[in-house]
Amino acid sequence: MSSDFTSAAPIEPARAPVRPPSIVHTIFLGPNGIRAGWRLLLFLAFFLGISSLTNKGLQHVPAFATWAKSQPKGTITAAFGIATEGLTVALLFFLVWIMSKIEKRSFADYGLPLSQAFGKRFWQGIPFGFLALSLLLVLMAALHGFSLGGTEIGGIAAVKYGALFAVCFLLVGMFEEFSFRGYLQATLGSGIGFWPAAILLSILFGAGHLGNPGEAKIGAVMAGSFGLVAAFSLSRTGNLWFPIGMHAAWDWGETYFYGVPDSGLLATGRLFKSASHGPNWLTGGTVGPEGSYLVFPVLLLICVAVHFAFPAPRTKPEASSFPAR
Repeated sequence: MSSDFTSAAPIEPARAPVRPPSIVHTIFLGPNGIRAGWRLLLFLAFFLGISSLTNKGLQHVPAFATWAKSQPKGTITAAFGIATEGLTVALLFFLVWIMSKIEKRSFADYGLPLSQAFGKRFWQGIPFGFLALSLLLVLMAALHGFSLGGTEIGGIAAVKYGALFAVCFLLVGMFEEFSFRGYLQATLGSGIGFWPAAILLSILFGAGHLGNPGEAKIGAVMAGSFGLVAAFSLSRTGNLWFPIGMHAAWDWGETYFYGVPDSGLLATGRLFKSASHGPNWLTGGTVGPEGSYLVFPVLLLICVAVHFAFPAPRTKPEASSFPAR
Protein backbone atom coordinates (compact mmCIF):
# COMPACT_ATOMS: atom_id res chain seq x y z
CA MET A 1 0.00 0.00 0.00
CA SER A 2 1.58 3.27 -1.09
CA SER A 3 1.23 6.68 0.52
CA ASP A 4 0.03 9.72 -1.40
CA PHE A 5 2.36 11.96 0.65
CA THR A 6 5.92 12.66 -0.46
CA SER A 7 8.68 13.85 1.84
CA ALA A 8 9.63 17.52 1.49
CA ALA A 9 12.45 19.66 2.97
CA PRO A 10 11.43 21.65 6.04
CA ILE A 11 10.66 25.27 5.36
CA GLU A 12 13.10 27.62 7.15
CA PRO A 13 11.57 30.62 8.86
CA ALA A 14 12.26 33.93 7.18
CA ARG A 15 15.26 35.80 8.62
CA ALA A 16 15.18 39.45 9.33
CA PRO A 17 17.57 41.39 7.10
CA VAL A 18 20.90 42.27 8.77
CA ARG A 19 21.13 45.98 9.29
CA PRO A 20 24.47 47.61 8.58
CA PRO A 21 26.03 49.35 11.61
CA SER A 22 25.14 52.99 12.04
CA ILE A 23 27.65 55.74 11.36
CA VAL A 24 27.88 56.47 15.10
CA HIS A 25 28.60 52.80 15.82
CA THR A 26 31.29 52.71 13.14
CA ILE A 27 32.96 55.88 14.41
CA PHE A 28 33.09 54.93 18.08
CA LEU A 29 33.17 51.12 18.10
CA GLY A 30 35.30 48.50 16.41
CA PRO A 31 35.38 44.70 16.52
CA ASN A 32 36.75 44.79 20.07
CA GLY A 33 34.75 47.60 21.64
CA ILE A 34 35.59 51.31 21.93
CA ARG A 35 38.23 52.30 19.40
CA ALA A 36 41.76 53.08 20.59
CA GLY A 37 41.61 56.80 19.83
CA TRP A 38 38.46 57.33 21.87
CA ARG A 39 39.85 55.32 24.79
CA LEU A 40 42.94 57.51 24.69
CA LEU A 41 40.94 60.74 24.65
CA LEU A 42 38.70 59.50 27.45
CA PHE A 43 41.70 58.67 29.64
CA LEU A 44 43.39 62.04 28.95
CA ALA A 45 40.17 63.93 29.66
CA PHE A 46 39.79 62.12 32.98
CA PHE A 47 43.43 62.65 33.94
CA LEU A 48 43.71 66.30 32.98
CA GLY A 49 40.35 67.18 34.45
CA ILE A 50 40.89 65.48 37.80
CA SER A 51 44.49 66.73 38.00
CA SER A 52 43.31 70.31 37.48
CA LEU A 53 40.61 69.98 40.13
CA THR A 54 43.05 68.38 42.57
CA ASN A 55 45.64 71.14 42.09
CA LYS A 56 43.02 73.85 42.59
CA GLY A 57 41.75 72.06 45.67
CA LEU A 58 45.24 71.81 47.19
CA GLN A 59 45.77 75.53 46.66
CA HIS A 60 42.91 76.12 49.07
CA VAL A 61 44.50 73.93 51.75
CA PRO A 62 46.51 76.46 53.80
CA ALA A 63 49.14 74.01 55.07
CA PHE A 64 49.90 72.61 51.62
CA ALA A 65 49.84 76.02 49.92
CA THR A 66 52.32 77.39 52.47
CA TRP A 67 54.54 74.31 52.06
CA ALA A 68 54.51 74.66 48.27
CA LYS A 69 55.42 78.36 48.41
CA SER A 70 58.31 77.61 50.77
CA GLN A 71 60.02 75.34 48.23
CA PRO A 72 63.21 76.97 46.89
CA LYS A 73 63.14 77.63 43.16
CA GLY A 74 65.32 75.48 40.92
CA THR A 75 65.69 72.73 43.51
CA ILE A 76 64.23 69.32 44.30
CA THR A 77 63.32 68.48 47.89
CA ALA A 78 62.69 64.84 48.70
CA ALA A 79 59.67 65.25 50.99
CA PHE A 80 57.78 67.59 48.64
CA GLY A 81 58.69 65.38 45.68
CA ILE A 82 57.30 62.31 47.44
CA ALA A 83 54.07 64.14 48.27
CA THR A 84 53.41 65.51 44.80
CA GLU A 85 54.63 62.50 42.83
CA GLY A 86 52.83 60.13 45.18
CA LEU A 87 49.55 61.95 44.59
CA THR A 88 50.09 61.87 40.82
CA VAL A 89 50.93 58.15 40.83
CA ALA A 90 47.83 57.41 42.93
CA LEU A 91 45.67 59.34 40.46
CA LEU A 92 47.28 57.53 37.51
CA PHE A 93 46.68 54.09 39.04
CA PHE A 94 43.09 54.99 39.90
CA LEU A 95 42.28 56.15 36.37
CA VAL A 96 44.01 53.17 34.75
CA TRP A 97 41.97 50.92 37.05
CA ILE A 98 38.79 52.63 35.82
CA MET A 99 39.87 52.21 32.18
CA SER A 100 40.73 48.56 32.83
CA LYS A 101 37.14 47.98 33.96
CA ILE A 102 35.75 49.76 30.89
CA GLU A 103 38.06 47.85 28.54
CA LYS A 104 37.91 44.56 30.49
CA ARG A 105 41.69 44.44 30.77
CA SER A 106 44.23 43.99 33.54
CA PHE A 107 47.26 46.06 34.53
CA ALA A 108 49.41 43.41 32.87
CA ASP A 109 47.78 44.30 29.54
CA TYR A 110 49.19 47.79 30.04
CA GLY A 111 52.70 46.46 30.70
CA LEU A 112 52.59 46.44 34.51
CA PRO A 113 51.84 42.96 35.91
CA LEU A 114 51.30 43.60 39.62
CA SER A 115 52.31 40.01 40.43
CA GLN A 116 55.86 40.93 39.35
CA ALA A 117 56.02 44.21 41.29
CA PHE A 118 59.58 44.96 42.43
CA GLY A 119 60.68 41.53 41.29
CA LYS A 120 63.62 40.33 39.21
CA ARG A 121 63.10 42.66 36.26
CA PHE A 122 62.94 45.74 38.51
CA TRP A 123 66.21 44.90 40.27
CA GLN A 124 67.86 44.15 36.95
CA GLY A 125 66.99 47.65 35.80
CA ILE A 126 68.59 49.33 38.84
CA PRO A 127 72.26 48.65 37.89
CA PHE A 128 71.55 49.45 34.23
CA GLY A 129 70.36 52.94 35.14
CA PHE A 130 73.01 53.75 37.74
CA LEU A 131 75.94 52.40 35.73
CA ALA A 132 74.79 54.15 32.56
CA LEU A 133 74.64 57.50 34.39
CA SER A 134 78.05 56.80 35.96
CA LEU A 135 79.53 56.01 32.54
CA LEU A 136 78.20 59.31 31.20
CA LEU A 137 79.94 61.24 33.99
CA VAL A 138 83.17 59.25 33.51
CA LEU A 139 83.19 60.20 29.82
CA MET A 140 82.58 63.83 30.72
CA ALA A 141 85.40 63.72 33.28
CA ALA A 142 87.75 62.14 30.73
CA LEU A 143 87.17 65.18 28.51
CA HIS A 144 87.69 67.52 31.50
CA GLY A 145 84.04 68.49 31.66
CA PHE A 146 83.16 67.09 35.09
CA SER A 147 84.79 66.78 38.51
CA LEU A 148 83.51 65.15 41.67
CA GLY A 149 84.35 66.77 44.99
CA GLY A 150 83.86 65.70 48.58
CA THR A 151 80.63 64.75 50.26
CA GLU A 152 78.11 67.41 51.17
CA ILE A 153 76.36 65.34 53.82
CA GLY A 154 77.28 62.22 55.73
CA GLY A 155 76.23 59.83 58.46
CA ILE A 156 72.55 59.56 59.30
CA ALA A 157 71.68 62.49 57.00
CA ALA A 158 73.19 60.66 54.02
CA VAL A 159 71.18 57.52 54.77
CA LYS A 160 68.02 59.55 55.35
CA TYR A 161 68.22 61.56 52.14
CA GLY A 162 69.37 58.55 50.14
CA ALA A 163 66.26 56.65 51.21
CA LEU A 164 63.91 59.58 50.71
CA PHE A 165 65.20 60.31 47.21
CA ALA A 166 64.98 56.60 46.39
CA VAL A 167 61.26 56.73 47.15
CA CYS A 168 60.87 60.04 45.31
CA PHE A 169 62.50 58.82 42.10
CA LEU A 170 60.78 55.46 42.27
CA LEU A 171 57.51 57.40 42.11
CA VAL A 172 58.85 59.53 39.25
CA GLY A 173 59.88 56.41 37.33
CA MET A 174 56.54 54.71 37.95
CA PHE A 175 54.52 57.70 36.80
CA GLU A 176 56.51 58.49 33.66
CA GLU A 177 56.90 54.88 32.56
CA PHE A 178 53.41 53.65 33.40
CA SER A 179 51.80 56.65 31.73
CA PHE A 180 53.87 57.02 28.55
CA ARG A 181 55.14 53.44 28.12
CA GLY A 182 52.21 51.87 29.94
CA TYR A 183 48.61 52.87 29.35
CA LEU A 184 49.27 55.36 26.55
CA GLN A 185 51.63 52.97 24.75
CA ALA A 186 49.23 50.05 25.06
CA THR A 187 46.22 52.03 23.89
CA LEU A 188 47.85 53.98 21.07
CA GLY A 189 49.83 50.91 20.04
CA SER A 190 46.63 48.94 19.63
CA GLY A 191 45.57 51.43 16.99
CA ILE A 192 48.76 52.26 15.07
CA GLY A 193 51.28 49.60 16.14
CA PHE A 194 53.91 49.33 18.87
CA TRP A 195 56.81 51.28 17.35
CA PRO A 196 54.83 54.09 15.69
CA ALA A 197 53.19 54.65 19.08
CA ALA A 198 56.54 54.48 20.89
CA ILE A 199 58.09 57.08 18.57
CA LEU A 200 55.15 59.48 18.86
CA LEU A 201 54.96 59.16 22.65
CA SER A 202 58.73 59.60 23.01
CA ILE A 203 58.47 62.89 21.12
CA LEU A 204 55.69 64.01 23.46
CA PHE A 205 57.67 62.75 26.47
CA GLY A 206 60.66 64.85 25.46
CA ALA A 207 58.52 67.91 24.74
CA GLY A 208 56.95 67.61 28.18
CA HIS A 209 60.37 68.15 29.78
CA LEU A 210 60.62 71.62 28.27
CA GLY A 211 58.40 72.84 31.09
CA ASN A 212 61.11 72.08 33.69
CA PRO A 213 63.12 75.09 34.95
CA GLY A 214 66.57 75.20 33.33
CA GLU A 215 65.64 72.67 30.65
CA ALA A 216 66.85 73.17 27.06
CA LYS A 217 65.98 71.66 23.70
CA ILE A 218 68.89 69.21 23.80
CA GLY A 219 67.72 67.97 27.19
CA ALA A 220 64.24 67.45 25.81
CA VAL A 221 65.69 65.51 22.85
CA MET A 222 67.65 63.37 25.29
CA ALA A 223 64.50 62.68 27.34
CA GLY A 224 62.69 61.63 24.16
CA SER A 225 65.63 59.38 23.24
CA PHE A 226 65.47 57.81 26.69
CA GLY A 227 61.80 57.14 26.00
CA LEU A 228 62.77 55.08 22.96
CA VAL A 229 65.33 53.16 25.03
CA ALA A 230 62.64 52.44 27.63
CA ALA A 231 60.25 51.29 24.89
CA PHE A 232 62.95 48.99 23.52
CA SER A 233 63.47 47.59 27.04
CA LEU A 234 59.71 47.04 27.31
CA SER A 235 59.67 45.17 24.00
CA ARG A 236 62.49 42.88 25.17
CA THR A 237 61.58 42.26 28.82
CA GLY A 238 57.81 42.10 28.27
CA ASN A 239 56.83 44.57 30.99
CA LEU A 240 57.66 47.94 32.55
CA TRP A 241 59.42 46.84 35.72
CA PHE A 242 62.86 46.89 34.09
CA PRO A 243 62.55 50.44 32.64
CA ILE A 244 61.02 51.66 35.92
CA GLY A 245 64.06 50.41 37.82
CA MET A 246 66.43 51.84 35.21
CA HIS A 247 64.67 55.21 35.19
CA ALA A 248 64.57 55.51 38.99
CA ALA A 249 68.24 54.54 39.38
CA TRP A 250 69.39 57.02 36.71
CA ASP A 251 67.51 59.91 38.39
CA TRP A 252 68.65 58.87 41.89
CA GLY A 253 72.29 58.65 40.85
CA GLU A 254 72.13 61.94 38.99
CA THR A 255 70.24 64.00 41.55
CA TYR A 256 71.19 62.56 44.93
CA PHE A 257 74.37 60.48 44.61
CA TYR A 258 76.47 62.62 42.24
CA GLY A 259 74.61 65.83 43.00
CA VAL A 260 74.42 67.14 39.43
CA PRO A 261 71.46 69.05 37.91
CA ASP A 262 68.54 66.93 36.72
CA SER A 263 66.63 68.77 33.97
CA GLY A 264 68.01 71.98 35.43
CA LEU A 265 67.09 71.17 39.05
CA LEU A 266 69.49 70.55 41.95
CA ALA A 267 68.67 68.46 45.01
CA THR A 268 68.53 69.70 48.57
CA GLY A 269 70.41 67.01 50.50
CA ARG A 270 72.70 65.65 47.75
CA LEU A 271 75.52 63.32 48.70
CA PHE A 272 78.47 64.64 46.66
CA LYS A 273 79.56 68.07 45.52
CA SER A 274 80.28 68.27 41.81
CA ALA A 275 81.30 70.81 39.22
CA SER A 276 81.07 71.12 35.44
CA HIS A 277 83.65 72.75 33.19
CA GLY A 278 83.66 73.44 29.48
CA PRO A 279 81.20 73.95 26.64
CA ASN A 280 77.53 73.16 26.94
CA TRP A 281 77.70 70.36 24.36
CA LEU A 282 79.98 68.52 26.80
CA THR A 283 78.54 69.45 30.20
CA GLY A 284 74.90 70.03 29.33
CA GLY A 285 74.99 73.56 30.72
CA THR A 286 72.11 74.42 33.04
CA VAL A 287 70.32 71.21 32.10
CA GLY A 288 73.00 69.02 33.63
CA PRO A 289 74.55 65.82 32.19
CA GLU A 290 71.28 64.95 30.45
CA GLY A 291 71.96 67.87 28.11
CA SER A 292 75.39 66.59 27.11
CA TYR A 293 75.85 65.21 23.61
CA LEU A 294 77.61 62.25 25.23
CA VAL A 295 74.20 61.01 26.38
CA PHE A 296 73.44 59.57 22.96
CA PRO A 297 76.31 57.04 22.75
CA VAL A 298 75.52 56.02 26.34
CA LEU A 299 71.86 55.40 25.44
CA LEU A 300 72.96 53.44 22.39
CA LEU A 301 75.18 51.33 24.65
CA ILE A 302 72.19 50.64 26.91
CA CYS A 303 70.27 49.36 23.88
CA VAL A 304 73.16 47.08 22.93
CA ALA A 305 73.35 45.73 26.49
CA VAL A 306 69.57 45.15 26.61
CA HIS A 307 69.74 43.48 23.19
CA PHE A 308 72.19 40.85 24.44
CA ALA A 309 70.81 40.53 27.98
CA PHE A 310 67.22 40.00 26.85
CA PRO A 311 66.88 38.16 23.52
CA ALA A 312 63.90 39.09 21.35
CA PRO A 313 60.76 37.24 22.51
CA ARG A 314 58.77 35.12 20.09
CA THR A 315 55.59 36.95 21.02
CA LYS A 316 54.78 40.64 21.16
CA PRO A 317 55.28 42.51 24.46
CA GLU A 318 52.35 42.50 26.82
CA ALA A 319 51.85 46.25 26.54
CA SER A 320 51.06 45.96 22.82
CA SER A 321 48.81 42.93 23.10
CA PHE A 322 45.62 44.77 22.10
CA PRO A 323 44.44 43.67 18.68
CA ALA A 324 45.05 46.27 15.98
CA ARG A 325 42.05 48.28 14.86
